Amino acid sequence: MPDQSLVFDAAYFAAAGLAFGLLTAWLRRDLRNAVGTMVMVVVVGLGGLVLLARFGDGFGGGSMAVVLRELALVLMAFGLIRVASMFAFEAALGKLGTARILSEVFLVVMLVVYGLYRMNASGVNLTAIITTSTVITAAIGFSLQATLGNLWGGIALQMDNTCRIGDWIRIDASAGQGTSGQGVSGQVISIRWRYLAVATNTGETVMIPNAQMITNRVIVLARRGDQRIPWRRHVDFSVVYGVGPSRVIAAVENSLRRSEIRNVASWPQITVVCLGFEDSGIRYAARYWLTELAHDEWTDSQVRVHVAAALARNGLEIPYPHRVIVNREPVDAEQKWTQELDTREAVLSGLGLFETLTGGERRALASELASSPFVGHDVVSQQGETAESLYVLAQGRVVIYREDEHAGAKKGQRTKLAVLEAPACFGEMGLLTGQARTATVIADGDVLCYRLDKPAFDAILHARPELADALSKVLAARQAANDATLQAASAEARARQTTGRAEEMLRRIRDFFGLTA
Repeated sequence: MPDQSLVFDAAYFAAAGLAFGLLTAWLRRDLRNAVGTMVMVVVVGLGGLVLLARFGDGFGGGSMAVVLRELALVLMAFGLIRVASMFAFEAALGKLGTARILSEVFLVVMLVVYGLYRMNASGVNLTAIITTSTVITAAIGFSLQATLGNLWGGIALQMDNTCRIGDWIRIDASAGQGTSGQGVSGQVISIRWRYLAVATNTGETVMIPNAQMITNRVIVLARRGDQRIPWRRHVDFSVVYGVGPSRVIAAVENSLRRSEIRNVASWPQITVVCLGFEDSGIRYAARYWLTELAHDEWTDSQVRVHVAAALARNGLEIPYPHRVIVNREPVDAEQKWTQELDTREAVLSGLGLFETLTGGERRALASELASSPFVGHDVVSQQGETAESLYVLAQGRVVIYREDEHAGAKKGQRTKLAVLEAPACFGEMGLLTGQARTATVIADGDVLCYRLDKPAFDAILHARPELADALSKVLAARQAANDATLQAASAEARARQTTGRAEEMLRRIRDFFGLTA
């Protein structure tokens, strides 16, 4: 049965624990629930001592009273030590980045010290126990060698910030193996006493012993010192011999930088490098910086899609392996080209811009079109770019935006002007007047465009200068429609704008193509 002095001492300790708990809750509001739980444990232990002191005579001072007393004291000790560790390591020293595992080690060590103290206070001869259990202690220590190594490994990991919860890491195969048997790559989700838990992008959680983390090479991804940065990835591709590497690099690099691919950082910019010369062609790599490491393979796939589209637009061929013999049925090239011309001419016939052309002129124009495929989020044309071409939208749809340049507009802020569905055309101002692009056009899904450059249209316009008058009216009407979208102009106001602009457009077309009045 506990005496009054023990109850008073326990009450003093409980008051100290309450003070630490209040300070911890004030410094760290997120710890209030945990602190409250531990304070309740202390209160329960103290209440047990008080009840034993008052009603313990019923147990006759036997072993049952001793067991209940020690149980109440253990509850108080556990709650007090836990509150003290939270105050010291998570509240007072939390901003210093102290290792979380130190709090757990402190809890265990203090509980062991308390246990030894209570054993000594209860009259247990600790010296005799230690002397007679040397062999047992050595055996236990040997059996716990790996566990202690993992414990100190976990402390070392958190003390020197080698890995932090939330970090993305790659570990050698000797430290752990995923389904590929080539080591582990994933995000650190937990650092425990014995192991570090890594969640991979394949839905696995791999437990790696802390001791192996210390002795093996660990690569921390997307972190430079204390700063988190994007992770550089590369996507390989090849192009046939006969095309200069400088042309390939410029074409693919420019296309990828203009594309708006999710999870790809805008800075550092995408770069394309030449990696080597192989049997089938020249090998390149598109290097980009990944912002969301959980979507690495998906983003790689999107970059490959854009690379393939860029190569197709620029007429750059991906080589077949030379060791493979491809047998194809003979294709009538002339028949295939005739069918392609028929398709292109049909698209041109449905566009108001070319309705004044004769069938022969449309046929000639169709033969000059350059195929330009795009994929979703590709920037077809950028506002402010100089241009001498237009695009004929044959398949898919594009969205037209006006970049906001007024005072107070945020960088990259846009106004949506229109959505064009095939068949349609855009960029005619660049073809007919050489004017810089007045809007940004972005592909909405897979898109097939035909690009028409000024030299291809020059011969037709010089043969029929009167076409300039009809084209100027079409351009004026389209520009007025765009202005109406931005300014909400009425139909009458739009008509007045069209009439006034047609003459100005006609003058600019004649000047651009060198036509006489």
